[in-house]
Amino acid sequence: MHHSRFSTEGFHLVYVTGDIHGDITRFSEKELKLLKKQDTLIICGDFGFIWNGSKSEQRTLKQLNKSPYTIAFLDGTHENFDLLEEYPVREWNGGRVHQIMDNIVHLMRGEIYNIEGMDIFTFGGGESPDRDLRRDLSRDGEAMWWQREMPSSQEVQHSAQNLENHNLTVDFILTHEPPASIKHFLNLDGSQTHILNTYFDEISKTCQFKRWFFGSCHIDKPVSQRHTAIFRDVTPLNPPVKRQRRRS
Repeated sequence: MHHSRFSTEGFHLVYVTGDIHGDITRFSEKELKLLKKQDTLIICGDFGFIWNGSKSEQRTLKQLNKSPYTIAFLDGTHENFDLLEEYPVREWNGGRVHQIMDNIVHLMRGEIYNIEGMDIFTFGGGESPDRDLRRDLSRDGEAMWWQREMPSSQEVQHSAQNLENHNLTVDFILTHEPPASIKHFLNLDGSQTHILNTYFDEISKTCQFKRWFFGSCHIDKPVSQRHTAIFRDVTPLNPPVKRQRRRS
């Protein structure tokens, strides 16, 4: 008789999910409870747990740091970039990160990481649809908007050079914003595309990749054969291979 099973010995999974927005309950959901020691969870922007530097926030980060898996997040638009950039820059799986805690890292813009044998290009940031409102609120009190949510020309150049160095070929592309053509196709709220979306269109046309995940649209939807909007889904990038094992 044949019995199928998943081969997981010495094999660690890399999962991707969408915006968290500082919602600690997301980590208690059954999908994330399946993650095991040395697995990796990548969040496509708007992590949201680095916002005001309060003692409560630090306690929450320490709680998340106890997760058996690594938490790696892209920046979105709802981050405190002043606080984020105070964390030390370290090398992690071939790319640069801000080391938040032992088990929590911020994946920097334009980096390429090799995780479980997969080359993964990341580029966070975007333009807040409520930018004007948040800018006005910032003037009245604590900061609510940072210009750094949009990339610098140096970050774009750095990312382009990294892709060139990898022969314009990676396994996965993870961003907060989608390419302009994908955003236009979704047309969720009539929101306009910006220079970052246009740059992502160029990457989409010139680079070889298997799939591209982005988080800013807050939906779970495959938009094309290679572009997927992700929000609450938790999707493995390297699902274990199902194999047949013979038993007598």
